[in-house]
Amino acid sequence: MESVDRVLGAISLVEEARGVPLSASCVVHRGELLELLDGARNAFPQDFAIAQQIIDARDQILEEAQVSADALIAHGREEVSRMIEQTEIVTAARAEAKRILLEVEADARGQREEIEAYIDSRLATLEVILNKTLDVVQRGRDKLQGFEDKHVLSELSE
Repeated sequence: MESVDRVLGAISLVEEARGVPLSASCVVHRGELLELLDGARNAFPQDFAIAQQIIDARDQILEEAQVSADALIAHGREEVSRMIEQTEIVTAARAEAKRILLEVEADARGQREEIEAYIDSRLATLEVILNKTLDVVQRGRDKLQGFEDKHVLSELSE
């Protein structure tokens, strides 16, 4: 900041200088003005370094602020989500979903019972048919066995 002080000193020197009559010019001591301007020129690199440090510090602060803001936003969104979960609408929707599930389960049980009853009736019909078929087969076998016995008896009597 030394260069700023020197520049301000040079400005003050020009402002306080004696004016030339009928002109916008003034009389300034060349040596004093050059000394102030040289000092300002020499101090600029140091001031630039300080300014760069300030800018770097500002950038770091801004970056930290952005990270903090992002974290706050994420937390806020989580909080809003949690609050929405607790609303009456969500509660009513869950109750309706539970009611629908119970209804669907009852409907599925009823359909399953109907299907099982249909299958049982078809199996009972098949059982009757198979039993009749077995009776027919048994009678056929009985007849065959009886035929054989008659055939053996007829051979013995000859």
